[in-house]
Amino acid sequence: MQELDLFVIGAGSGGVRCARIAAQNGARVGIAERRHWGGTCVNLGCVPKKLMVYAAETGRMIEDAPAFGWDVQRPETFDWYSFLAAKDREIERLNGIYISMLEKAGITLYTGDARLIDAHTIEIGPSVLAPDAPVQRVRAKKIVLATGSTPIRLDIPGAELAITSDELFHLPERPQRVAIIGSGYIGVEFAGILAGMGSQVDLFYRQTLPLRGFDGEVRAHLKELIDLYGITQHPGTSPVRLEDVGGGKAVRLVLDDGTAYEVDAVIMATGRRAAIDKLGLDSVGVVMEKGHVVAGIDGRTNIPSIYAIGDIRDEYNLTPTAIAEGHMLAEQLFNPQGRTWSFETLPKAVFFSSPIGVVGLSEEEAAQKHDLAIYTSTFTPMRQILPKRAGKVLMKLVVDRQSDIVLGAHMVGPDAPEIIQMLAIAVTAKLTKKQLDQTIALHPSTAEEFVTMRTPTRMVDKQ
Repeated sequence: MQELDLFVIGAGSGGVRCARIAAQNGARVGIAERRHWGGTCVNLGCVPKKLMVYAAETGRMIEDAPAFGWDVQRPETFDWYSFLAAKDREIERLNGIYISMLEKAGITLYTGDARLIDAHTIEIGPSVLAPDAPVQRVRAKKIVLATGSTPIRLDIPGAELAITSDELFHLPERPQRVAIIGSGYIGVEFAGILAGMGSQVDLFYRQTLPLRGFDGEVRAHLKELIDLYGITQHPGTSPVRLEDVGGGKAVRLVLDDGTAYEVDAVIMATGRRAAIDKLGLDSVGVVMEKGHVVAGIDGRTNIPSIYAIGDIRDEYNLTPTAIAEGHMLAEQLFNPQGRTWSFETLPKAVFFSSPIGVVGLSEEEAAQKHDLAIYTSTFTPMRQILPKRAGKVLMKLVVDRQSDIVLGAHMVGPDAPEIIQMLAIAVTAKLTKKQLDQTIALHPSTAEEFVTMRTPTRMVDKQ
């Protein structure tokens, strides 16, 4: 039986980074993956989704082109097949890069389902990716659980008739009529993507506003923009069942008020859960809570030799945080350097047709502890002037009145994620509004508005 210093279960973003950094610091490392090298982000998340966003965005750019002097017309239909083929080629290329990167680092790769036998022993058997793989056992001084998360469906009759984001990336045809249940990151993003590709999209959610957990003003602005992209919203609704129509030709979505909608596909964007089903955690005694692994700041579980990073902990559930956790854990175990990342000022993006970028505290969060000065600006971006495309940019700064420190920055509009990435440096460094004011604007740009807002929109007292 092979003896290793570290064994990582799950070759997603966090697991791969942890394995690589550990190997670079002299550890003998093994890693197992059951389905996709590169994990959800590369195969069923960030990467293919962003390619879809670009595809939908290109259609709108073609629509706007005549306003800028280009004699072109948008095709009547989107070539779903060609796009999927190009997307799959890119994913295959990235899979190869991940495997090559791990092998070059001297890491032993295992393909199959890995489960814990005891606190130091892992068994790897057949999986979806390797159905004929032989059963192998490996021992390791330290084990890292990095198996990520998986989509969940609502517990309603007919739920099996719906698809999740996992299946959407491989549909043989683009559905013409789509019902999306849920208005978090995934629901909002795929509503914009499919509408941009020509589908008729209905978006159903229980709240009065989309994107629960984001700044209230951002949520309200987004709700207005969703309408402008031809997406029909159904706030305050709850699905109660799905029904098959015509032997699989369509699906009927029935709401709690009895209203029914017949569509080609129902997408459940109703959250994700930790992927822990086959890990054997119960037999080893790893403590879990509400379906996720409990771990401390250092990643350690209640079993001293077992650690957990990424979505399996259900804390941040984002690729960059999983990478940071994996990097810090590997150095903590094999070459302590005291390296840290600021998780408190984690930038986030929602890649809707009019994208959202945020960093730091929302107004609601900040008002719980601070007296605030709120700065906002709403305007039509220059790129939309000639084609007369509707929809305004929203930019917002949340500032502590006493210290003048910028607590949060929020934006809805073109290039928001790119701009907010740079604002994240300012928020992490605790720069003040005065320091932003001292920064000379880059003109003409949308980003310059963040350094030219001089007068507060309103004052908010601590709640």
